[in-house]
Amino acid sequence: MKSKKMILLPLKIRKEEINKDFMSNKVFTTLITLAVFAALPFNLNAQRTLELGVFGGGSYYLGDINPALHFNQTQLAYGGLARYNLNNRWAVKASYYRGKLKGDDTKTKAIANRDLNFLTKINDISLIAEFSWFEYFTGSKRNFFTPYIFAGLSYFTYKPQTLSGVDLRSAGTEGQNIGFDGRSPYKTYSLALPFGFGFKYSLNKRIGLAFEWGMRKTITDYIDDVSTTYADNPDIIADPTQTHAGGMQRGDSKKNDWYNFSGITLTYKFNLYDKRKCNTASF
Repeated sequence: MKSKKMILLPLKIRKEEINKDFMSNKVFTTLITLAVFAALPFNLNAQRTLELGVFGGGSYYLGDINPALHFNQTQLAYGGLARYNLNNRWAVKASYYRGKLKGDDTKTKAIANRDLNFLTKINDISLIAEFSWFEYFTGSKRNFFTPYIFAGLSYFTYKPQTLSGVDLRSAGTEGQNIGFDGRSPYKTYSLALPFGFGFKYSLNKRIGLAFEWGMRKTITDYIDDVSTTYADNPDIIADPTQTHAGGMQRGDSKKNDWYNFSGITLTYKFNLYDKRKCNTASF
């Protein structure tokens, strides 16, 4: 019995340890699993097509300056995309979206007496897997509408400035330029996990319309130039109120920043199959 207890001991995991990160990660796990299945080969007598199109809508951010208000200070966003339809359910999309992200303590009141703000251009390149809830085919009279979900990987660039145009990274607002507390200047590029949902609608035989809402969970906390604590003797750029001493909390480094692209896509379909060899039913 003693030896059995020794064998089973490593398998005993406390319930709180199992649930610790489950709620925060289960959405990403589910969506990424769907993305993996999208990469598997399919042979469902489907018409494989390519769609090229444009995106127009808005972009916004969540982080230290705007912790929870979705669509707060939304900025104009636009871009282009290419979607390869594997079948009537699965598609792979490559996109380039460009927009701006903005945050202002005077608008969100996240932290009193801080008075920080920022504005940055955001350039996003993404590779995404899409799963349609219903069978969908641009040009179909029967399967002309579906909700869908998506997940993938994004690479993006950013460069935060104050609303008056001062380059915040160059200013070293948290002591990065002087090595305060071992800090160094942050990079102006990073990766993100995009995920979200949308609705597709076929306008005619070639043109498709879609609305999508897509969050990006980043691996950086410096989109807004706010992450850790004030450095010693912070200047007016780092501390506009001049009321904070070195070491006082400026941001929350345990929570990385997020950003969002939401809007409408308009695409044009190109058939990539040989009609003479295709057994797909006519729509």
